[in-house]
Amino acid sequence: MKALRLDQADLERWFANWAKTREVYAPLEQSSTSQSISATRSYVDWAILRDGRFPVLDRGLPKSPIKKFFLPQPEVLFRSSTKKDDPDAFVLKEPEEQKDRRVLVGVRPCDARSVELNNLPFEKDPYFQSNRARTAIVGFTCRDRCQTCFCEAVGGSPVGTEGMDIAVTQLDDLYIAEVITDRGEELVQEGGGAPEASEEEISRLKESKEQVKSLFSSMSDLDHSLEAMKAKDLFALYNAPFWSQLADSCINCGTCTFLCPTCYCFDIQDEVVKGTIRRIRYYDSCMFPLFTLQASGNNPRGQKVQRVRNRFMHKFKYFPDRFGPFSCVGCGRCIRECPVNIDIREVLRDLLAVE
Repeated sequence: MKALRLDQADLERWFANWAKTREVYAPLEQSSTSQSISATRSYVDWAILRDGRFPVLDRGLPKSPIKKFFLPQPEVLFRSSTKKDDPDAFVLKEPEEQKDRRVLVGVRPCDARSVELNNLPFEKDPYFQSNRARTAIVGFTCRDRCQTCFCEAVGGSPVGTEGMDIAVTQLDDLYIAEVITDRGEELVQEGGGAPEASEEEISRLKESKEQVKSLFSSMSDLDHSLEAMKAKDLFALYNAPFWSQLADSCINCGTCTFLCPTCYCFDIQDEVVKGTIRRIRYYDSCMFPLFTLQASGNNPRGQKVQRVRNRFMHKFKYFPDRFGPFSCVGCGRCIRECPVNIDIREVLRDLLAVE
């Protein structure tokens, strides 16, 4: 694996050169105004990087996960026309494949890993694979731990490179870019290159990673959750009173699922607007009462407790039974944004404690 030495000016040169032929997205400061309280709120989310701006990397994760680039909201699957003079009226056709190349800069290890996890159920989905093929990921490993992070407890790492084409680690006075894939090598060439890191700098890189992993481990009380959860028979807890207690506080708003990098439930609808038919795929949530409502009127998860249980069973039982890893990267967005303060880490602790 090639390791390159850069300073901030080198990175800015890379970003500017990539922007000549690609769309470059990065975490940037945004603002929204609430008319009800006449206040402006600042937050960090994904936006096109331009005008010499540098990614915001010191305020935790962006509000949105990067699944929005691979599973757009909404996503057009087919188009047609209702016009009488159109010989192909009402004949559904796939839209032209988007070929514009993109670079996501400043992706944290948990978000990058989520792309690999989502690729498991979407391995044969042509739309997901097309978006994946045209998107390069330049990740930045973590230096500090967010209060809601627990990546290492579910199989991730704060310095992991899974899903990245280039992994950038910031040291005190420089950046080290590890080139992981052929696409990453292509990005380096397009960016204008950089000198290879010296043995002393590579040694500093390894030492820094070990320090970060040690920091995260020392601050976590979920170190053994991965092994313990895999050994736990969750089916034996299917009817445990624990689920009702958890569901009492949940309001089924769906915030956790929309902001989760690895929640991918969707619905498909046809819509007609000004003579154009679109068959679209858009986000849905297993937390919604209508999600499993059948045409017969039967709803196998009509009760709130059934929906809450399904969310956690999917992440820690159904998905790993089918694919291997947990369907959770430990990013903590669901903890940060839950309006009733449900903490998935507490759910894990309770699951492990229930007999």
